[in-house]
Amino acid sequence: MEQSFHYKDRVLPEWVDYNGHMNDAEYNRAFSLATDAFIDYIGLDETARDNYAYTIFTLETHICYLKEMHEDEPFEITARVLDYDAKRIHLFLTMKNQHGEITATLEEMLMGMDQRTGRPSAFPDDVEQKIRSVYQMHADQEHPKQAGRTIGIRRK
Repeated sequence: MEQSFHYKDRVLPEWVDYNGHMNDAEYNRAFSLATDAFIDYIGLDETARDNYAYTIFTLETHICYLKEMHEDEPFEITARVLDYDAKRIHLFLTMKNQHGEITATLEEMLMGMDQRTGRPSAFPDDVEQKIRSVYQMHADQEHPKQAGRTIGIRRK
């Protein structure tokens, strides 16, 4: 069976804020680094992006902060493709601490772009096949609780 995507890192000292934990912007940085690694994982590393004149843009993100992370604490980010079409990926990333506890999630919409035209474009065939493979790996799992949430103040 194919290995699923994993990105590992640790909380750097410069990522810690005045509250003594990982700053909210740094969660975004960690997820962004993981997204870049995921893009490489599906076959769009720097060489492929140059060869295809193709890249991926982020259209929208939503982070849920669930547990504090502290300086030098290791973490792992996994990815799940919730949905995809010819040129978009609905991606869900989960960050866990060294104890396997979910510390944050990021839901994002990615768009494939033709670099020559600057317009959205279908994924190259081999990239689409890899996206499909990642999607199928988790297709039978329950929808993540944090996915599809909206922000608002609940009124009684």
